[in-house]
Amino acid sequence: MLRITKITDYGFILLAYMASRDEGLLHNAKDLSAASGLALPTVSKVLKILTKGGILTSHQGSKGGYSLARSAATITAAEIVEVIEGPVAITDCSSAEGCDRDCQVSESWKQVNKVVIDALTELSLADMVAG
Repeated sequence: MLRITKITDYGFILLAYMASRDEGLLHNAKDLSAASGLALPTVSKVLKILTKGGILTSHQGSKGGYSLARSAATITAAEIVEVIEGPVAITDCSSAEGCDRDCQVSESWKQVNKVVIDALTELSLADMVAG
């Protein structure tokens, strides 16, 4: 079974919450934790990862918080997954490094991987929020 990690799932939950609010609104970890039902340390960890990856912007100060770095329409599901998980590769041979085997199914897995990446790239955060 192909699965994303819980941290990535939580990233999508937090980003969807932020994207469904006024884009100029700042969100702090405590409020996001309360709104999402996720533990504060987990929320803080995810926010740091998303900020480091350029999806969120951190605003310092007593009235600071986090905001989307760009419009939700320009943030793709592929970008979110890659920032948290790393490059999308459903098998070792479909990764950028490839694998050390030269087998019959390698090219097929690369094609499947491309379809997955293309689907994630076509799906924006705004699309996800809109349902």
